[in-house]
Amino acid sequence: MIKKLSLLLLIAMLAVVAVACGSNNEKEESGPKKESAKSEEITVKHQLGETKVKTNPEKVVVFDMGTLDTLDKLGVEVAAVPHDGLPEYLSKYEGTTENAGGLKEPDFEKINEIAPDLILISGRQSDAYEELSKIAPTVYVGVDTTKYMESFEENVTLLGKIFGKEKEAAKEFASVEENITALKEKAPTDKKGLIILASGGKVSAYGPDSRFGIIHDVFGVPAVDDKLEVSTHGQSISFEYIAEKDPDYLFVVDRDAVAGDGAAAKKTVENDIVKNTKAYKEGNIVYLDPNYWYLSGGGLESVDSMVKEVSEGIK
Repeated sequence: MIKKLSLLLLIAMLAVVAVACGSNNEKEESGPKKESAKSEEITVKHQLGETKVKTNPEKVVVFDMGTLDTLDKLGVEVAAVPHDGLPEYLSKYEGTTENAGGLKEPDFEKINEIAPDLILISGRQSDAYEELSKIAPTVYVGVDTTKYMESFEENVTLLGKIFGKEKEAAKEFASVEENITALKEKAPTDKKGLIILASGGKVSAYGPDSRFGIIHDVFGVPAVDDKLEVSTHGQSISFEYIAEKDPDYLFVVDRDAVAGDGAAAKKTVENDIVKNTKAYKEGNIVYLDPNYWYLSGGGLESVDSMVKEVSEGIK
């Protein structure tokens, strides 16, 4: 009887030791793998340099509105954005994030206080790149309008990789591409368009490779003038120029609606001179939402909305 009890006790002790060892081994195996996934480091080459970035950053400061748009679509939380200049459809971030300062004047003190893991910027913050890089890894994610779709896809893919959303990013981008294909098939090649920005009673024009040139370069609407100056502010033009070029379609971005005293483009554009154009006579003056076109181009939602607006505007 004593021998039996001793044998049972020995078996029980061995079982406890085996379970404990198995538990420790499991922790040792799963621990490092889990930690590795959290702290993977990638090197990002961008327009302003090369930056080492850790994936799945917890605190992110975003200055580029197109990027904020994409992160919103992918369900990624951000710590801070500039509250001034937010597109209306992203206005919720004013109440859910810290204010990172102005689009051209970052609040360095606030950003230092936040101690972010990553800062994402574009053209308006280029001059502050070095200063921001001293605070945290900083990456330029502005869209290159001379190769819009390639640049747009690169940014979406990069964001998907950084935040562990590769599949979601690829799926959303594919959906945008599908809508673009449908638009290109619909766009009339025998009718030409002109893109203008209306601001303070004046107008400037944009052609291929410009910030709004996606209409010509990607959507397939031929330009009425392919020699327009390519610049951020466009080429200053007169209403007589519009009448002279006589576009079939006139695409209008109203800057005043988002950065002025309110929508005023219709009153500015539809004057006696422009009323003589084919675009006016045929009802083809298309007013584009400046929230997407002026504030946040290059985002998953903004580009898709831009496609839909042009698709609905052409006949």
